[in-house]
Amino acid sequence: MSTFKSLHILNYRIWFIGAMISNIGTWMQRTAQDWLVFDHLTDHDASAMGITMALQLGPQLFLAPVAGLLADRFNRKQLLVLTQSAMAVLSAGLGILVVSGAAQLWHVYGFALLLGVVSALDAPVRQTFVSELVRDDYLPNAVALNSASFNVARMIGPAVAGILTVAVGPGWVFLINTLTFVALLLSLWKIPTASLRRLPRAAAGKGRIREGLRYVQFRPDIVVVLVAVFIVGTLGLNFVLFIAAMVGTEFGLDAGAFGLMNSIMAIGSVAGALLSAGRKKPRLRIIFGAAGAFGVTSGIAALAPSYFWFGVALVPVGLFAITMMTSANGYVQTTTDPVMRGRVMALYMAIFMGGTPIGAPFVGWVANVAGPRWSLSVAAASGLIAALIGLVWIVRARQLRIRFDRRARGLRHFRVVSAAPGSATGPDADGAARVQDPDDAAER
Repeated sequence: MSTFKSLHILNYRIWFIGAMISNIGTWMQRTAQDWLVFDHLTDHDASAMGITMALQLGPQLFLAPVAGLLADRFNRKQLLVLTQSAMAVLSAGLGILVVSGAAQLWHVYGFALLLGVVSALDAPVRQTFVSELVRDDYLPNAVALNSASFNVARMIGPAVAGILTVAVGPGWVFLINTLTFVALLLSLWKIPTASLRRLPRAAAGKGRIREGLRYVQFRPDIVVVLVAVFIVGTLGLNFVLFIAAMVGTEFGLDAGAFGLMNSIMAIGSVAGALLSAGRKKPRLRIIFGAAGAFGVTSGIAALAPSYFWFGVALVPVGLFAITMMTSANGYVQTTTDPVMRGRVMALYMAIFMGGTPIGAPFVGWVANVAGPRWSLSVAAASGLIAALIGLVWIVRARQLRIRFDRRARGLRHFRVVSAAPGSATGPDADGAARVQDPDDAAER
């Protein structure tokens, strides 16, 4: 089946299994850490959660250029061994503090910052390592399956973490997560280095970081995707904060309900990732269309009258959010020169994750001052604005116009045609104006 074709490749299959187990542990830790801050160390303070998220994701902004150059210059498999080992040590350290009863809020802030630094170095390496496991024509599918793995883990991890947090406490969740890193390290050990694809490496010397930035500067299609990703990533994808505020403050429920709601949302996320995996290639219209749909469904979730209907509304929210992000990730990776891929993906991850230090505290403040429903309204606005920016750019880039054809019937009276130089805007054999694909124009 085309949706799962990358799993026929042994190296990718080994990586997929190890990453899945590690991702489950990561989501367990995230859920337990957020609930630890929200319910154990503060009195339902959404702003404290926002600060924790900002510290953990903020290093993406500052370390992205260095992380991207490392991914382009050095052995990615060896880098992953180092970063995954470091994250295992940090998870164990926080777990010991919490289990011993010595943990304070500033401890969580400190570990979140350290984990953010390591994750910032790890992210572009993980993103681009996939290109060493599969051929270029399989890359969009492999990227989408990575997203599916991440979101299946998101469906399982929070539910397990919610149960364990209530039963034994968040500290033991952190210690269990330490063990899940072993799975990914074993998968890396099982993949022979000689079997990996040899891709171009960035040359040594000064100016390599600037070289990556100049490359993006002259790719306006990538720039507009990054702008949309920044807006939605900063203001719209603070799901843990939204869900915790709605579950804990609006509906007055506990950690088990919080974990279950994260898992319910992941159902839509998995569906979105699998739909993306079945497409031959990511397209701009999918990215911006999904952004608009995310905005609409987030607005519906903000109006949910009960816990049950909030869960129902979160399924399409997850579907469209992951459709947008998976398509954007795949588009940037597959249209970027291999020698630049690490630096461009580092910039992508910095924009995607690094906006959280701005957005999470702001959204947390909105939840505290105006209520959780208004914080979800911020997410709705971010999706609609991103969709509008993308639509305007496609129209301007392709010089699209609506043409009236009086001989057609119904809505076919109106056709979208391109007036760009060199495009075919004349009539076809049947006299109708030829309809152009905006993506094809944008990707040239």
